[in-house]
This record gives sequence, C-alpha cells and structure tokens, in this order.
Amino acid sequence: MKVYAIDGITPVVHPTAFVHPTAVLIGDVIIGPRCYVGPAACLRGDFGRLVLEEGANIQDTCVMHGFPGTDTIVEQDGHIGHGAVLHGCVIKRNALVGMNAVVMDGAVVGESAMVAAMAFVKAKFVVPDRTLVAGSPARIIRELSDQEIGWKELGTKQYQDLAIRSLNTMQEVEALTEVEADRKRMSFDDDVLPLYQLKEKEGS
Repeated sequence: MKVYAIDGITPVVHPTAFVHPTAVLIGDVIIGPRCYVGPAACLRGDFGRLVLEEGANIQDTCVMHGFPGTDTIVEQDGHIGHGAVLHGCVIKRNALVGMNAVVMDGAVVGESAMVAAMAFVKAKFVVPDRTLVAGSPARIIRELSDQEIGWKELGTKQYQDLAIRSLNTMQEVEALTEVEADRKRMSFDDDVLPLYQLKEKEGS
C-alpha cells in the first residue's frame, strides 16, 4: 500500500486488515480489524477523517474523501462496491453501496440498506434501514427482503475471507506466458451467486 502522513497525521491499519499494495491512504484514515481495501482504492484523509469499521470492505478504485472537519464512515460489515465514491457520508452497519454509486455529504445509508449500482445519493439524504434506493438522484424503491439481506451478508463474508486469503497467499509474481495444463480454479466453501440467479434458483 502507499501510505502518506500529512500534517503529522498517519493512517492506521489494523494488523488483520488487508490493504492492496496499489491502494493509497493519506492522513487521517483508520482501518479496523478484518477490513478489505481493494486495488487502486484511494482514501484521502487530508481534510476530514475516514473510518472503516470492523469487517467493512471498500473495493477496487473506490474513493473516500470529505470536507474539512467531517467524518466519512463505513460502519461494521459495510460493503462498498467497485468504483463507488463516498464523500462526507455515513454508511451504517451491514449496508451495501453498489458499483459506481456516489453518496454525498451529510447523507446516511441506513443499517442493512442497499444503494443500487450507479445511484446518486444527494447531500443530506437519509436512506431508511433495510431499504433499496436507486436512480439519479436516488429515490426509495422498496423494503428489502430477508433473502436479499442474507445474500448481502454472505457477500460481505466473502470479502472478510478474502482479506485473510490475501494476507496469507497474495504475492507479486511474473505472469506466465501460456496457460498450464489442468489449470486450477478458485474454490469456495459457499455457493455465492448473483442475486438474480439466487432468486431464479429459489423461485422467488
């Protein structure tokens, strides 16, 4: 990881967290236990404080930032999809922010809520607990089902496991020049499917 102090404030990373070597942490950044920070993520705590609480993940190319004096927080088990931008907002426990979504200053994404991919959550908007929002600007679509929240929790567990796998096995190597015979695949204990496939499988 690329870690930079500014004005005498140095980022903090818990030993059980994984931060990819290409991620950038600047200044007042606090990353808690069992967190995962993906490739090319940028957490720029040069104005406000940025916090990832235990078990949270912030994936590839995400950006966290905030205005001076603010806290941008992803609470326990928060799940931030690829390319999302969080600016001066709070993502409550077990919430999900979808790929390429933007959550603006003063907004709060409620506990176990979901922000759909590509959504724009405007400043000071409050997403109720267990609710799906979508669109630009985001609007409330409906309450989430137990199935959907369970699916999200399983996905977050996969990222918590990925933090462990990455700490234990990820290493920089030279690329192979051809595919090996009987090339192995990644194997997982849990059968994680896209949500639409899970609903088709369970007939819901």
